[in-house]
Amino acid sequence: MGRKKIRVLSALPLVTLVVVLSAGVQLRAQAGGDSQVTDYRVGPQDVLTITSYDQADLSGKFTVEADGTFTFPLIGRVRAGGLTLRALEDALKTRLKDEGFFRNPQVTVAVETYKSQKIYVIGEVRVPGAVPLSGDMTLVEAIARAGSTLPSASGEAIIVHPSTPGAAGPTLPTQDANTETVDLRALQNGTARQNIVLRDGDTISLPRAETVYVLGQVKNPNAYSLQQKNTSILQALSLAGGVTDRGSMNRIKIVRIVKGDKKELKGKLTDVVQPGDTILVGERLF
Repeated sequence: MGRKKIRVLSALPLVTLVVVLSAGVQLRAQAGGDSQVTDYRVGPQDVLTITSYDQADLSGKFTVEADGTFTFPLIGRVRAGGLTLRALEDALKTRLKDEGFFRNPQVTVAVETYKSQKIYVIGEVRVPGAVPLSGDMTLVEAIARAGSTLPSASGEAIIVHPSTPGAAGPTLPTQDANTETVDLRALQNGTARQNIVLRDGDTISLPRAETVYVLGQVKNPNAYSLQQKNTSILQALSLAGGVTDRGSMNRIKIVRIVKGDKKELKGKLTDVVQPGDTILVGERLF
């Protein structure tokens, strides 16, 4: 017997949130917003776009090598690793001036391709894996770049900060790990502080939603994902399309596993369900 398709509790708002934010990320990228972040710290393999307004042929794209340096015309090797874009601009201007090439050099530095820093998005997203960290990347930007959440995702995101920045792989949540839990619905409702800024090596985990089963005299008996806390029996019944004409709202039972034992409880519409519960709606007596 095949597994039944798991339906989603209010999945559309979460998906809509990420799709809208994804569009915003794409628009910002098209406008060159990410490349202008001046507090991003340059690292190996980053590709920089350097523009000289004093002499056009000095402008171009430069790849930072493994030792954190690159070669720039006239002045040779330049150390970029660990510097912000603003600091690198100042360093280039200082050398071009001190070495006698320009009195007041005008140079700008932007990132053409981010490769040195990354974060990881795992769990219930469409494209899990490493995501290049670009400037002050936020949680919603990272989820958008991972293709948005799947319908099976819960309403929370767990961010794990590694003890050593720049971890070479995802860091799983543990009891001792430095973690933050973000309510995606609160973020959707405008709680800006939930949209945290990520650091190099952070891991975003989008866990799978817990499920409940709604069976008996309901229009669509099935298993359903719980994407919000404190879901009531009434809300669970609404996921199943409501009670049939033969069903009774007064004959509802909850089958729940408590410490390995199966218990049957009389259910009221306002009762809060627990993950793994089975809600049984009985027939009307008359």
